[in-house]
Amino acid sequence: MRYTALCAPAIASMVWAANGNAETLIVNSYGGPYETIIRERIIEPFESKFGIKVIYDAVGSASQDYAKIKATNGRPGFDVVVMTASQSLEGCKEGLLDELSPKEVPNLAHLSSVIAGVAGPCGAVHEVQYLSLLYRTDKLAERPNSWNALLDDGLKGKIILPTFQNVMAAYLLEIYSVAHGGDLLENVDPGFAAVAKLAEQSIGFEQSSSVMETYIKGGDVWAMPFWNGRAQLLVDGGLPVDYVLPKEGSIPLVATLNVPKHAANRDAALKFVNFFLEKTSQEAWVTGYKVGSGRIDIEVPADIRAKQITTEADLKALLLPDLAAVATRLSAWGERWERDVVAAAR
Repeated sequence: MRYTALCAPAIASMVWAANGNAETLIVNSYGGPYETIIRERIIEPFESKFGIKVIYDAVGSASQDYAKIKATNGRPGFDVVVMTASQSLEGCKEGLLDELSPKEVPNLAHLSSVIAGVAGPCGAVHEVQYLSLLYRTDKLAERPNSWNALLDDGLKGKIILPTFQNVMAAYLLEIYSVAHGGDLLENVDPGFAAVAKLAEQSIGFEQSSSVMETYIKGGDVWAMPFWNGRAQLLVDGGLPVDYVLPKEGSIPLVATLNVPKHAANRDAALKFVNFFLEKTSQEAWVTGYKVGSGRIDIEVPADIRAKQITTEADLKALLLPDLAAVATRLSAWGERWERDVVAAAR
């Protein structure tokens, strides 16, 4: 039986009251629009179905959450955490996250093996975004279709870039590297040369995606790299913007559900992860948050499918770097970014 978001909390409350000491689950994730959507589309239906009370912890970024898991040796105080494939791989390697199997989380079997492989055995991929080119429709005469559009003379002083502390920067570097004859890992010199030219176009660098979007909202920036899910929220909010997946391709931001090694409520956590990966849950999430899915059997409206990652063909069109190998290069790349890219903006 399907309940509306309005009656779900009331139904869950009756279940908890009947059970006496209700089972609880602490889920750590993000605030803002994300929190509103996950409560309505995932948490409330989960509570209604299982009678498990979810405590939502909207504190910290993915990297900060992983740092807390590491500092507490897998006892961070939450049972499920939303992170990215990068943290999932690192946490699995360090033994700080539980490995998830189809035996305990049956819906893992329905994920694309290609995209699931990116996250490793400790991460359940619940959404896929990609680095898109976001632009002001009221400022650009033509819809851009290439990452090189950011190098156009007309955009000088009208773009902004991420700092290297935002993984968007590493992805942008790799994309430009491939687009200019290099590759994703070994030969990134063409990428550094391209983003250095891009830096000359920019008005500066910002670490936070939420801060970056204020520039395009205010009209100071006319185009910039941005996660497509957040870009879609700006479109839905009525801002004169749109976004594209440029012809050279893009790198996905693979978001995962993870269970810390010593989670206090492990059984409930596994139920939650499996529920989030249910076909109906993925359909609800994709249509609510406007992102892609690693589950390719979902049914979503054509307008959403046209701009999201929902098919095997969509996945194959993306650039998929070895994230574990990327992690070993980030320190050196970060130093070079400061030396070659940031310096070029001055």
